[in-house]
Amino acid sequence: MFQTTPSHQGISDKFIKHDSKMLKQIYGSDQLTPYWIADMDFPIASPISQAMQQLVNREQYSYEFDSQTVFKAIAHWNQQRHQLDLNPNHFVQVPGVLSAIALLIRDFTQEGDGVLIQTPVYHQFRRLIESAGRKAVTSPLKLEGDRYLFDYQDFEQQLSSGKVRMVLLCNPHNPVGRVWTKQELQQLVTIAKKYQVMIISDEVHADIVFEGARFTSMASLNYDNSLTIIGSPAKNFGLNSIANGYIYSDNQALREKIKASSVSMSLDHGNAFSLYATIAAYQHGKEWFEKFLAYTQEVRNWIMAFMAKELPQVKAFLPEGTNQIWFDLSGLNLAPEQLKELLSQHAKLALTPGTWFGEINENYYRMNFASPLEKVQASLQQLKTSISQYR
Repeated sequence: MFQTTPSHQGISDKFIKHDSKMLKQIYGSDQLTPYWIADMDFPIASPISQAMQQLVNREQYSYEFDSQTVFKAIAHWNQQRHQLDLNPNHFVQVPGVLSAIALLIRDFTQEGDGVLIQTPVYHQFRRLIESAGRKAVTSPLKLEGDRYLFDYQDFEQQLSSGKVRMVLLCNPHNPVGRVWTKQELQQLVTIAKKYQVMIISDEVHADIVFEGARFTSMASLNYDNSLTIIGSPAKNFGLNSIANGYIYSDNQALREKIKASSVSMSLDHGNAFSLYATIAAYQHGKEWFEKFLAYTQEVRNWIMAFMAKELPQVKAFLPEGTNQIWFDLSGLNLAPEQLKELLSQHAKLALTPGTWFGEINENYYRMNFASPLEKVQASLQQLKTSISQYR
């Protein structure tokens, strides 16, 4: 039985997804059910809670960071889960996934260089690129039927210009839910090799992969000019606010450059709660994670069936991975402002606008479904009712 209801005792949350000011600013109302942030509504695994409670009971917070235990735990998890052989000595620890990307952009590109993203894609990519004085170069994914694909022709055209020095890859892909196949990734690597362009692979959702799909890490493709952000327990264990990030590469020169930058800015200094939470997650969290994955796959399957039967005018793209589902609401034939009004004022849903991800069509929205099934069911029933009544 997967526990879906957290118990809050003596402390109120300040979660971003519930922030009244932000909800009013974005949606015009704070009386909404939030599905716009990519985190989960479930209690974390008890071994993680126990580890952190033991740390609190110890009543000491001296300097400590057990990097070898962390790196070995991540490597063992990936070997068991993905048959991915990682050398524990080839990790670099940084404060988080976004700080890892920011660091890599600054280390391996120059101001004015192009960094390629494949849109629609996680909106923070563009922010990190442009805030570093680099140019975000877009290579849109191709939509063929119900499936997004790499546009290799456009990808190569962008790289052949000589202006792109780095590619930011999202795998599994947020928001469209693709888990890129080994063949797809190999073709991407072949083009990158041809133009000597570095690939940074954000694999934070690597473990959230559903039946019928198989995850392939960039670290397994033997591309020397690549770095992989792997091992953050944020998404699969619900540790977004206390998780570290881990950069992996078998290329010693790249690894040493990252280490030097990390040390120079004291980014290698660990946090004890993150340390013990990460170790507990990867050493003792397997049973909990298997239940979580099975449960969210059930939620995903219910959404797909419901939309096909009850709201066929809304196109839902089957997520192969991640706990995000991508909707095209063009079939409702509403103007963008009408659609916003329907979703927020009538259905009372806070979904993430697709435009945040670089999607030009304003009818696209993303929904995070790592929530109790009953909650999701009530929300989508309310959406159905609102659509039938809205005119």
